[in-house]
Amino acid sequence: MGSETLLRVAAVQMNSGLDIEKNLRAAEQAVRSAARDGAQLIVLPELFPCLGDMAHVLPCAEEIPGPTSTRMSALAAELQVFLCAGSLCEKSPQAGRGYNSSLMFGPRGEQLALYRKIHLFDIDLPGRVSYLESKYMLPGEQIQCTTVGKTTVGQATCYDLRFPELFRSLTARGATIFVIPAAFTKATGEAHWQVLLRARAIENQCFVIAANQCGRHGPKLETFGHSQIIDPWGRVLAEAKTRPQVVIADLDLAAQAGIRAHLPCLQHRRTIV
Repeated sequence: MGSETLLRVAAVQMNSGLDIEKNLRAAEQAVRSAARDGAQLIVLPELFPCLGDMAHVLPCAEEIPGPTSTRMSALAAELQVFLCAGSLCEKSPQAGRGYNSSLMFGPRGEQLALYRKIHLFDIDLPGRVSYLESKYMLPGEQIQCTTVGKTTVGQATCYDLRFPELFRSLTARGATIFVIPAAFTKATGEAHWQVLLRARAIENQCFVIAANQCGRHGPKLETFGHSQIIDPWGRVLAEAKTRPQVVIADLDLAAQAGIRAHLPCLQHRRTIV
């Protein structure tokens, strides 16, 4: 990259279905493409190994470590990159429910973090979208920040985006980058996806790497696409369209430090009860 203050990152947009091997091959191909283009931190989307009706996704739940996590660990080590392996359905101790779990791997293949999605997506927009994630998943209970090179990455997943207090907590723990694997629906994405991403970036003066699913995933689920990389000033550095795609951008960490120094709103915050 030529500078210790620049970090090249990538968001991978996918159209995952219920064929796990097909999805994993597509993910590996996209990650390899991003690494060839110099990306050092690569983010996959939510439930990238298996996405569709949750009644069909849950039986595909895996242990961690397990087949998918082992495969992604090996990929990160082979390419010597930091890899946020989107999320997968993790087995839980409770029968009939799993965790929506996001893993972060380092360039030696080491597992750096496991984040279980805290906010579960329960929605019913008549005639548009109906989804009850809490019927099949248990909520996580811990936030997760990870050191990636010379910066700190905070993890969130999809519906978490609507809860700014999570992102403020990540920022308070030192996060300068948010990674957000998602399967944000078309109906809600058209209205809220970009404005929420830009808001989380601006109010926390953080970079955002949001890797979304796109297209149809069976008869009941359609996702919005438009994966994005956004800077701390709210500028969109890279944006995908509505098909599977890899988007790449260089994050200027020195410029971020300048924004935080010249507009120190994080220092001006007052807690009002």
